Amino acid sequence: MDNDNALTHKEIYRYSRQLMLPEIGMRGQRKLKAASVLIIGMGGLGSPISMYLAAAGVGRLGLVDNDLVDSSNLQRQIVHGMSTLGKQKVDSARERLLDNNPEIKIDVYRELFTTENARRIATDYDILIDGTDNLPTRYLINDLCVLLGKPYVYGSVFRFEGQVSVFDARKGPCYRCLFPEPPPPWLVPSCAEVGVMGVVPGLVGTLQASETIKLIVDIGSHLIGKLLLIDTLSVSFNEINIHKDPNCSVCGSNHQTIELIDYEQFCGMPGKDKIFPGNRWMIEPKELDIRLKRGDQIQLVDVREPHELEISSIQGACLIPLGLLTSRLSDLNRTEEVVLFCRTNQRSTHALELLISAGFSDVKILNGGINAWAREVDPNQPIY
Repeated sequence: MDNDNALTHKEIYRYSRQLMLPEIGMRGQRKLKAASVLIIGMGGLGSPISMYLAAAGVGRLGLVDNDLVDSSNLQRQIVHGMSTLGKQKVDSARERLLDNNPEIKIDVYRELFTTENARRIATDYDILIDGTDNLPTRYLINDLCVLLGKPYVYGSVFRFEGQVSVFDARKGPCYRCLFPEPPPPWLVPSCAEVGVMGVVPGLVGTLQASETIKLIVDIGSHLIGKLLLIDTLSVSFNEINIHKDPNCSVCGSNHQTIELIDYEQFCGMPGKDKIFPGNRWMIEPKELDIRLKRGDQIQLVDVREPHELEISSIQGACLIPLGLLTSRLSDLNRTEEVVLFCRTNQRSTHALELLISAGFSDVKILNGGINAWAREVDPNQPIY
């Protein structure tokens, strides 16, 4: 064993409860010290992942995120706190993790994980862990792991549910074997749009950390070729088998040379400026307020869910949840201007696509959604 990974007396005492496990012992703890793990996303999943891997003694952690800590994060992103509001998430997390374990090395990347920088960031790490909540990054992580021959520890959450798996194309299926093509983006909204119970990413992230430790130490059975489904409302854990797809475009027997692509375009999720250039499709809150007050004929359509009306609302708006919009197009007058809004812009952007595809020509999005309306027009409405 490399002397660089020998355990000091201080480390032996720190990790004593793990060392007492025969499956780990001194040999396993030295493997943990020698390991390097990249965690992509320092939010709800990245918080428990990073905290447990740091506490377990993984020698090098890489943290990737370009976001800042906001008070709305604290309900689930437990690595952050009130004292780090406004800080870069990777810096906030690094501070917390080193407070727990100053014996490890932590590298931070204050940037989005993209096609352009993914290889540069990930090449030197043994394992990549998905702590994100968006499809483009998942496909990017998967393809990169296949390309570099690394395991991809996957986790996702949705409201009260979660999923966990390990994708390793050298030993089993990859993410594309399970999901060859992405679903329409409006079918996979982010936690910011649909919400999540705080303990769900904690549970999923802890399981991701557990899988990572087992991979490093090489103990137990792994979730390679399996997808663990978690439902916290019914307290159920179900496991389904995943098989390698011989025709997989990335890891199949006839796949071409792997190239990292434009994953936002692949998932149908380019930024709104790429879909609708300019401000033709946007109306600012103050402008909308002026036009409503002077009596302009505007159909104001709220594409949020019914329970969100208890949080905030705009007088005179018609509620048509995004999932019902296609079936309720007849409720809208095609001769009048339509203004769509949601909490921010995500669901209303998809609603705009649907209406334009259906032949509506005079459609706009309330820029920034009802949260922007609360900030700029009606401060009596809460922001959420």
